[in-house]
Amino acid sequence: MQRIAVIGVGYVGVVTGACFADLGNHVCALDINQDKIANLTHGVMPIFEPGLKELVDRNVAAGRLSFTTCYQEAINDHQAQFVFVCVGTPEGVDGEADLQYVRSAAQSVAEIMDHSLIIINKSTVPVGTGDWVADIVRAAQTHAIPFSVVSCPEFLREGSAIADFMSPDRTVLGSHDLEAANKVAQLHLPLRAPIVVTNLRTAEMIKYASNAFLATKISFINEIANICEDLGADVLEVAAGMGLDKRIGHHFLNPGIGYGGSCFPKDVKALAYMAVVQGRNPQLLQAVMEINDFQRKTVILKVREVLGDDLTGRTIGLLGLAFKPNTDDMREAPSVEIARMLQQAGAAVRGYDPAAMEWAIRAIPNLGLAQNAYDLVAGCDAVVVCTEWNEFKHLDLDRVKRLMKQPVIIDGRNIYDPAKMKSLEIVYRGIGRGYDGCGD
Repeated sequence: MQRIAVIGVGYVGVVTGACFADLGNHVCALDINQDKIANLTHGVMPIFEPGLKELVDRNVAAGRLSFTTCYQEAINDHQAQFVFVCVGTPEGVDGEADLQYVRSAAQSVAEIMDHSLIIINKSTVPVGTGDWVADIVRAAQTHAIPFSVVSCPEFLREGSAIADFMSPDRTVLGSHDLEAANKVAQLHLPLRAPIVVTNLRTAEMIKYASNAFLATKISFINEIANICEDLGADVLEVAAGMGLDKRIGHHFLNPGIGYGGSCFPKDVKALAYMAVVQGRNPQLLQAVMEINDFQRKTVILKVREVLGDDLTGRTIGLLGLAFKPNTDDMREAPSVEIARMLQQAGAAVRGYDPAAMEWAIRAIPNLGLAQNAYDLVAGCDAVVVCTEWNEFKHLDLDRVKRLMKQPVIIDGRNIYDPAKMKSLEIVYRGIGRGYDGCGD
C-alpha cells in the first residue's frame, strides 16, 4: 500500500486515482475546480465512462479514495509518496501543447511540499517537459527538498479506460533517476504488464509516436476507402484481408469519417509542431491531418450526390454526436464539423446521441434535439451516421424508412449492410463500399 496524490480530476486523473485506489493504495485526488470536487464527493462523475461511478463509489466507501481542493491536504497531510500530474494540456494557437496547467501544478507542489516526492507526469506533454517541470519545482521550492520527476504517459481509450488501466499493453516510464523509476514501476507491478524504463524524453516521445501512428492507420484506411469507392471495391473486405497479415493487424483499420477526441487531433498537431520547431518537415503527419479533415467533407459530397447541390430547406439528422461510442466527449467530434458544413449549405440539422446531448448543444449552434433515434429520423431528408453506438446497429430499419421523408442514409461508420439496405429500398452511401447494392 502506497500513498498517492493525483492532481487533476479530469478524464485521466479520476480514472488513474480510482484505479490505483482499487489496487489497494490510499489516493487523494485534487482539483482547483470546487464544483468538480463537490460533485465527486457526492458521487457525481465529471465524465461519462462505463463502470467509473461504481469504481469510485466502492473505493470512497472503503476509505481508499478521497477528494480535495487543497494541495496541503493532498500531499503533506496525506503524506503522499507519489504525485501524479494529470492536468489538461489543451491545444495552443499553432498546435503546440498549452502547458499552463502543468506549470501551475508544479509550482503549487513545490511551494507546499515538506518531504521528498516522486512527481509523475501522466499528462501528455511535449518532449522536454519533464526537465522543464524539474526546473520549475527547484525554482519554486521555499527550501531544497529532494524530489524526482518521472514520465509515465497514459494510454487510456475513452469508453474502455478502466480496462485499459487494469490490463495495459505496457507501462512506459522515463526518468533521469533510475531508483525513482523503479519505485513507480513497483506501483504498476500488480497490473502484470511489460514495463519499459527509459529516459525522460524518450518516454514522452513514445506517447506522441504511438498516437501519431494510430492516427496514421486511420487516415491510411480512409484514403484506401476513397480509392475503393472509385474502383468498386469494398474497403471492409480489403481491411479484413490486410489485417490478417500479422505485420499489419486489424486494429484501427476502420474506415469512416475520421478520428476525433481529446488525443489524436491534438497530439498529431503537437508532434508536427515540435518537428517544425526543430526545422523538420513533417510531411506524413501533415498528410494524416489533411486526410482526416477531408473525410468530414466526403459526407457533404454524399448528401449532395443524393439530394442535389442545393440543401436549402432540407432536414438532415445526425445519428450519434460524440466522437466515439461509450463516451460523451464532443472534443474534435466529426459531427461538429459536419453539422457546420450542412448548416452553411442551408440545411436544418438535428441530432441525437445516447450520452452526449448536454455537450452537443454547446458544441453545435442551432442544433435541433431529438429524444431518441426514431424521433431523430422522423421527417428527415437524409440521416448521417456519425457515431457507431450499438443501439444504432439494431434499429428497426423498416420503421426508420417509414418515418423518414426520404429514405436516405449516409453511413459514416459503415455499421449497416448495403445488401440489406438495397432489399429495403433505402438509398445508402457508406464509406468505401463500392456502392454495390446501394438501393438507388
